[in-house]
Amino acid sequence: MAAIIQVQNVFKNYRKDSFDIPVLNNISFNVEEGEFLALMGPSGSGKTTLLNLIAGIDRPTKGKIVVANTDIASLGESNLAKWRADNVGFVFQFYNLIPVLTAYENVELPLLLTKLSKKERKEHVETALSLVGLADRMDHYPKQLSGGQEQRVAIARALVTDPVIIVADEPTGDLDKNSAEEILNLLERLNQEYKKTILMVTHDPHAAQKAHLQRHLEKGELI
Repeated sequence: MAAIIQVQNVFKNYRKDSFDIPVLNNISFNVEEGEFLALMGPSGSGKTTLLNLIAGIDRPTKGKIVVANTDIASLGESNLAKWRADNVGFVFQFYNLIPVLTAYENVELPLLLTKLSKKERKEHVETALSLVGLADRMDHYPKQLSGGQEQRVAIARALVTDPVIIVADEPTGDLDKNSAEEILNLLERLNQEYKKTILMVTHDPHAAQKAHLQRHLEKGELI
């Protein structure tokens, strides 16, 4: 399988006042297409920073990140935003749903940036919500859903553009045990049946067991 993600000699520092604070130190690894990777490590180890760099939310201080044959660190802001919209599906710990929109409208949001017709958007949204088992909840608002259902809406939103990669930052961190298991099984199914490449940040060893591959960060270095 070809490497869909290549992280090459990546450093990330943040400036605070006159100080440079190192967060990632010379990180290099590849992720093959169709892989399910768990990034593990203690709080402050750089897991989310690394995920954000791969997803094009942030830029490395030094080094190169190639995703689906695009050197994303070299893109300008507008091209990077378009690249993210076309290639990355995001799943967050706290769902990030808009409370005044229904499940259907939340999932449709990323499609409003595309050239799809209203009919085509409807087909995509209904397919994504069916895939996560929420076809009967599409007219419900977030407050009418359980935490597990909200996270499934968030996963449908991440899927609806058919992204190249899905990045999930502690996707079970705010859920009870049963809901967390449902979400992990759903991510596993998306990986196995639909061959989605998934990068998941987690501190939970049980969640990480669902991944094919685990990588551990410690103080900004892969160990």
